[in-house]
Amino acid sequence: MSKFSLEVLKRRVFPFVETADPDVILGAAFGEDVALTRVGDDILISHVDPIVGAIDNVGWLAVHVACNDIATSGSPPRWILPLILVPTPHDEVLLGRIMRDAERAAKEIDVSIIGGHSGYSSGLSRPLIAVTALGTASGRKVVRTSGAKIGDHVLITKGVAIEGTAILAQDFADVAQKFGLSKKDIKKAGQLMGEVSVVREAVLLAEHGATAMHDVTRGGLLETLLEISNLSDVGIEIDFSRLPISPMVSQFAEAFKFDPLRMISSGTLAATVSPDMIEETIDSLNTIGVLSADVGHVTNKVGVSILRKGKTTIHYRKIRCEEDELARMWELYPR
Repeated sequence: MSKFSLEVLKRRVFPFVETADPDVILGAAFGEDVALTRVGDDILISHVDPIVGAIDNVGWLAVHVACNDIATSGSPPRWILPLILVPTPHDEVLLGRIMRDAERAAKEIDVSIIGGHSGYSSGLSRPLIAVTALGTASGRKVVRTSGAKIGDHVLITKGVAIEGTAILAQDFADVAQKFGLSKKDIKKAGQLMGEVSVVREAVLLAEHGATAMHDVTRGGLLETLLEISNLSDVGIEIDFSRLPISPMVSQFAEAFKFDPLRMISSGTLAATVSPDMIEETIDSLNTIGVLSADVGHVTNKVGVSILRKGKTTIHYRKIRCEEDELARMWELYPR
């Protein structure tokens, strides 16, 4: 239950997605959140994402996760098409619950459900949800993962391991209690799920000239920064002490023995911002009530370097998109 490695993608996927269509501005590319297609005088922004690591509120989460990727381009999402597969034809109530949750999420971020597909498959043990999200640039400059510039500051919103911690609280509550976490702690951690949308802050960051943006999904913040580094052909240096890690996340990380830097975290946005815009950008995020932290800078080196405890620097270069701490939790504690 994870992504294929970059090596597998290079062998088995990317050789078959090349196109000569002149209206495809950005097609399938590793690490980029969206595809960009010229349609008339505008640019269509599109993305598709599945949810495979959660059970509770899966329809709501699927909508937000897919729409987050549209927003990282700097434009708000507008339309979605959900694909919903349940295990049996008798799961009609489950299908209805997923659709109600999807509608609730769509209303929260003002997107329209314009189609999709629903069905069942006996090979499933739990629902499979995938959402295609669409938006238009409408004259806005499109922000890409590959745009980071040497000297930029690295900005992180909200915190680290938000989504993964919330999923553990919601879907692994029994395990959490065995580890000594109280019902109050579990409830509080589950409430982190309410922070998974990055639409408002992504659009605001684009308006303030963010050079690159990437939402933190599978592989966690470390994988996200590695992808920005790799696609932008720059290095990234981070001070671990400046990373926003909430006490609740730290508590769950200690109990479940997971690395917060490698835990899926929809709701966290990583962005690179020019030095002359960093203070104004942080002030603007504060105005809309979004926590942010200036955690490092972009260099002319290679990969990601993380300074811990003011003295030890750990260097990461290899992209490991197939590794994620939530996937490891599912292997250790299957539902």
